[in-house]
Amino acid sequence: MVSKRSTSAMSSRAGLAAALCVALGLAGCGRQDQTPAIEDTPVETPAVSREAADQAARQQQAADDAIAALSVEDLRKAAGQAYQDSRLYFPPGENAMEYYLALREKSAGDAAASSALIDLLPMSVIATEQNRDRGDFAEARRLLGLIERADAEHPALGRLRTSIAAAETDAAQRQLGAEQEAQRQQQIERERAQQQREQQASAAQQLPGPPPAESTAERDAPAPADGAPPPPRPEPARQAPASPAPAPPPVAVAPTPAPVQLRPLSTPAPRYPTDALRAGISGEVQVEFTVGVDGAVSSARIVRADPPRTFDREALSAVRRWRFEPVPAPVTTRRTIGFSPTAN
Repeated sequence: MVSKRSTSAMSSRAGLAAALCVALGLAGCGRQDQTPAIEDTPVETPAVSREAADQAARQQQAADDAIAALSVEDLRKAAGQAYQDSRLYFPPGENAMEYYLALREKSAGDAAASSALIDLLPMSVIATEQNRDRGDFAEARRLLGLIERADAEHPALGRLRTSIAAAETDAAQRQLGAEQEAQRQQQIERERAQQQREQQASAAQQLPGPPPAESTAERDAPAPADGAPPPPRPEPARQAPASPAPAPPPVAVAPTPAPVQLRPLSTPAPRYPTDALRAGISGEVQVEFTVGVDGAVSSARIVRADPPRTFDREALSAVRRWRFEPVPAPVTTRRTIGFSPTAN
């Protein structure tokens, strides 16, 4: 007699197999024209690699801490539910792969956990490559760590490590080039402003001076006696008409730099709070956040929430996981996130 648990596991694995076929086909089409650009010479690990590795480690540690308190039975139920909800390897701390890894560690030799992990590995490899290609190195390294925990001898591990490091190096070089170009433009603007100041000072020196004052001899001449005609005043020397001063050269106006446009790489939607979903509550939250030069969200805060404190936590959690293309300088912006139970 087949138990309900076995039937549910078989159904979940069948659905996963179908999803795996689709994902493999899409990944194959997307990589037909791509040639991995891996340098033969060793390169120094860029700062973005260390930051991505540290961020992935922090995310994974937080997820492991949340899962560690669950019992074997709770892990089995949570893993099955995540499987059915297609939360195969994301979000951290609430996905089937992490639940099954914890279940296998707590219950050594659990056949269901081992079988499910074998099924999840191919899709996790594809997800790692996709996050690497769009520049979400923290997520790519988090998934790489899950793959290594599931199978330390997996044949894709070496290739993934090398390609992620190469992609991080390339991203660091592009970011450095963007920063150097921004500095070059700032230097050009400073030199242009200096030239304008020098031109204006030169034009001011060419303007005509004030009229000559009365001479000392004229001012000190004695007054004529009574009845005597006044002495003739010396006729002023005729001066040639002064030529008009040249007009100052036109002042060039420095162009206003265009605002930096944020290009999203990964903007996962927030999770709908369970209590609000059950009560059918909808609303929206306006979040102000700052994107650093590496494209990661460095800070975020709630500007407005309707209703208050209902969706704040999930909105902030989602925004802090957003990733954008690297920018020359930090950018602060605002986004409004809507929550509607009919859309879930």
